[in-house]
This record gives sequence, C-alpha cells and structure tokens, in this order.
Amino acid sequence: MAEPFYITTAISYPNGPPHIGHAYEAIAADAIARFMRAQGRDVRFQTGTDEHGLKMAQAARADGAEPRQYAQKMSLLFKQMCDTLNVSYDRFIGTSEEDHYRASQAIWAAMAATGDLYLDSYAGWYSVRDEAFYEEGELTEGEGGAKLSPNGAPVEWTEEASWFFKLSKYQQPLLDHYAANSEFIQPDSRRNEVLRFVEGGLKDLSISRTSFDWGVPVPGSDDHVMYVWLDALTNYITGLGYPDDTELWREFWPAALHLIGKDVVRFHAVYWPAFLMSAGIALPKQVFGHGFLLSRGEKMSKSVGNVVDPMVLATRFGVDALRYFLLREVPFGQDGSYSAEAIVNRANAELANSFGNLAQRTLSMVFKNLDGIVPPPGEAAEDLDLQALVATAVDLEIPRAFEAFAFSQGLEAWMRAVFACNAYVDAMAPWALRKSDPKRMAEVLGTLVGCVRALTRAVAPIIPQSAERLLAAIAAGDNGQPIAQPVPLFPRLELDEGDPE
Repeated sequence: MAEPFYITTAISYPNGPPHIGHAYEAIAADAIARFMRAQGRDVRFQTGTDEHGLKMAQAARADGAEPRQYAQKMSLLFKQMCDTLNVSYDRFIGTSEEDHYRASQAIWAAMAATGDLYLDSYAGWYSVRDEAFYEEGELTEGEGGAKLSPNGAPVEWTEEASWFFKLSKYQQPLLDHYAANSEFIQPDSRRNEVLRFVEGGLKDLSISRTSFDWGVPVPGSDDHVMYVWLDALTNYITGLGYPDDTELWREFWPAALHLIGKDVVRFHAVYWPAFLMSAGIALPKQVFGHGFLLSRGEKMSKSVGNVVDPMVLATRFGVDALRYFLLREVPFGQDGSYSAEAIVNRANAELANSFGNLAQRTLSMVFKNLDGIVPPPGEAAEDLDLQALVATAVDLEIPRAFEAFAFSQGLEAWMRAVFACNAYVDAMAPWALRKSDPKRMAEVLGTLVGCVRALTRAVAPIIPQSAERLLAAIAAGDNGQPIAQPVPLFPRLELDEGDPE
C-alpha cells in the first residue's frame, strides 16, 4: 500500500489581498498533491490563512473593522483565489477557528509540561511586517539610519513582559536531526543557510505578547496572547485533529512536506521542529523553501506598483496557461521572473502550437476520416519507437522529476515527447495516407491517440481542467463510440497594451 502523503502550504497572511506569490505556492502545492494522488497515494492537502498578530490588528483598525471580521473578509479572498486556480485542498484553515485555538493551547500546555516555558521580560528588535524578533547583528541600515530586518522590513524596539521558550536547549538536537535527515530541509541552499544560523547559536525565544490582544490567549495568562508564529505553525496539526487521536492524525502525521517561501524557512526549519520536540510530537519529513517570483526581475512591492492580482492573470490568460507557465518557466526552488509577454510566448509556443495543435489535428482526423472511432495503435517500427519514447517520458522521466519537485525539468521531458509526436505526424503524413493507404492511416492515428492520452495524463497535475476535457473527449471513443468533433484546448493568446506587467 502506498504511503499517505500530507502536504501543506505556508498559510497566507491576509492583511492585504492575494498576490501572484501566493498563487505560485498554492499552484505548486496543488501540482504535487495531484501528482501524488495519480501515483496512488492517499493525499491530504491543507492551505489557509494566518489571521492573528499585530499586523492584522493594525490592518483591521485601518479598515475600520474588528480584527475577527476583517480576518474573515480577507481570508475569503484567498479561498476564492485557490478555488479559481483549481487548488484541490482538503481543508482551507483559518487560525481564528475554534479548533485551532484548542490545538494551539494544547501544544502550549505540552511545551510547558516539559519545562521549556518561563516568564520574563522581552527587550529587543521586532518587525511588525515580518512578525519576527531579530538580533542586533541581523539588522541592516536603511534610509536615514533606520534599522531594517534581513527582509528589509522596519523594526522597532520593543519591551514587554513575555513568556519565553527554551530554544537554546534545542540547538544540538536540531543539528543532530539535520545531520541524520539530510533531506529534511530542501533545497540544499536553504539547508546550508539554516545550518549556519543554528550553528551560530540559538537564544531563547519570546513567544507571547501583551501589547495587543488579537491572538490565541495563553493558558493561565489571560493578559498574554501567543506569538503569532507559534499559533500559525500549529495549524498543520490542527487540521489533523490534534490534540485528539483522530484517524486523520494517525494516518497523516508526520507531514510529508511543508511547502513554503524561502523567507519563512527559519520559522519552519528551526522554531517549528523545536516546538514539536518540546511537545513530544514527531517532526515533519521535509521542509521545502521555494524561491521568489519576481516581476520582470524585480521583487514585487506596492510602492513600486508591480503587485499583480493573480485573479486578473487567470482571467486574462486562462487558469491552466498560468499554472503551466509558473511551473515550466521557473526552476522550482530558485527565484524566477514573470511578465505578460513571457506568459503569452510560453503558452502559445508549447500549449497552443505544440501540444494543443497535436491533440486537435489528431482527434480531428479521427473524427473526419474514421467516423470518430479511435483505432488501435500501429505496430510498425516507427509506431513502436514513438510509443516507447512517450512511455519513457511519462513512466520514468516526468514522474522522477515531479517526485523531486523539479517541475520545469519534468515539463521539458514532456515537451520533448510532444515534439517527437509532432515530428511523427509530419513524417507519417496521415492526410496523404487517407487515399493511398487507409489502413496505415488508421494505425498512425491510433498510435497518436494513445500517445496524446498518455501525455495528457502525465501533465494533468499541471493543467487539470484542460487535461480533464481532453481525456473525456478521448474516452468517448475508447469503447467503440464516436468521439465528438474536437474543439481547440488552448486558444492563442495575444498581448494587449493594458496587460499587467
């Protein structure tokens, strides 16, 4: 029996509407979940929103709303984004939900029972935007001498009573875990960053706040709310029923994969495993920190004016074209860039002109020349060579790449097989065989339909809507029934002056 697979995204901070970076992570996680399901694994996929913290309280105040109302309103935008982009989550979680409060207070109690929490006062640098504490040596200098976090966010000196977690106690256990589990943090560049950070020494971590009240109350300390990252990270176990011994918990924890952005690797690869060790909970199997998605090479910023709504891109270019572009264009784990022009060029060249045209002309010839009945594949040398080439791609190369989250590499192998099919069409010229050798024409078309079917199944995790339509069209002819007249899957895109950059 295949091993269950629990995948999570980092939950999004909804102090503003979703941007393309949020969409990128959700689409990548969805492609992994769909691929694993296709491999026969029982998959649980969770995403959602991180609704607490000072930043959310401030955003709600600016909006003239109560934090809970504001969180629910903004969270809905992220859920709508996921639904629009065909993200096949099993649960969309919000950290202001009742079961999450219970889970967060339970893990707090488990850490306290270990003796890892103590009350003291905190004085240091805090970034509201990052919702993170920083040491003096981590800060950089901005304009006018302002101190900035490693992510370029403003920091402010904070002093208040706080509960602390004995993070320092877990420095060596964390290093031992990294050494014993080389795949725990991926890619290697992120692993190396975390190793350097932990080897440099860990200080105890402030894990409660008293300067605001929008968060999970600390058990027994009603004037404290939990540090937003302790609360947020706990969502991964909330969604499986923790602290109860549920069927979901028994089947899916520890998580197979936390898929996150590289800017939150420290929280997931240092703080989270330390919290879990303290609470006596098994650690996730892997944390993968993907790169940033840049707009024409620049980091997205409201001040620069290059933040793009993914819903606009999906409406303009099509959901599957956007999904395909994002996972084809950028080697996963690295930073990558996008633009309207790049989306149009990639979608036209590979989806419309290459694969879409292959499927369209193959099925059109079956519809017109064979009364829509799909014939069996041919057994001539050329037929068998193409079938073998496609089988190698869909059974070996693509799964191997997708298993390693190397989407662009897998799609490169897919495109090589698509090109081979198109070259076979040109060489066999079935339109000419229609008069000279109808039997051979049928063999060629049967070979092509089989290859198109296999290639469609292989790419279905990336372009699920289009794949479903094409597989349904082919399936209609698999049992001796005629296929319907095919319609183009991927209309050619054109650039407009008003396209988002």
